[in-house]
Amino acid sequence: MTIPATLQGRAWVWPDNVNTDIIIPFRFKARTNDPVEMAKYAMYGFDPEFYKKVKQGDLFVAGRNFGGGSSREQAPVAIKYAGVAAVVVESFARIFYRNSFAIGLPALEVPGISKEVKQFEELEVNVENWSVKRLRDGRVFQALKVPGFLRNLMREGGLVEYYKRHKTFPWEQLQTAAATA
Repeated sequence: MTIPATLQGRAWVWPDNVNTDIIIPFRFKARTNDPVEMAKYAMYGFDPEFYKKVKQGDLFVAGRNFGGGSSREQAPVAIKYAGVAAVVVESFARIFYRNSFAIGLPALEVPGISKEVKQFEELEVNVENWSVKRLRDGRVFQALKVPGFLRNLMREGGLVEYYKRHKTFPWEQLQTAAATA
């Protein structure tokens, strides 16, 4: 499953410090490993009916420290399987950020973005040039740079999908190239 170069959708705007227990409370994380079932509890801490309101391709925009808390992958999995195409925030908790790439959920850090986007505003996320465009006026916000091998890993659907396709991990190719240089 390759992620398209551009993703367009409406933005759900969240505050600073959205932790994993708000994204999916522990009582639901411990109940199942089925990603479709987990999606029913995405953003439950803010709105228990969120899964009925979210549309395929919607986007998340938030402030600082998105995804703090548990180191398990259930939080980004719940978001991805709820239909959210990308998460664009001012900063991530590091483990959530890493887990997003591991499962193929586009995760972009854009300083100041939460003050620039309104609830349900239409955005376009470009995962090739790592930017976000506000469609009402065409303003483009550049995300903090991410190494190309991580963007490729994410675009191919995460670690498992990348390995299925290439029978190697992207960092192994980088190590081989460095060893022969």
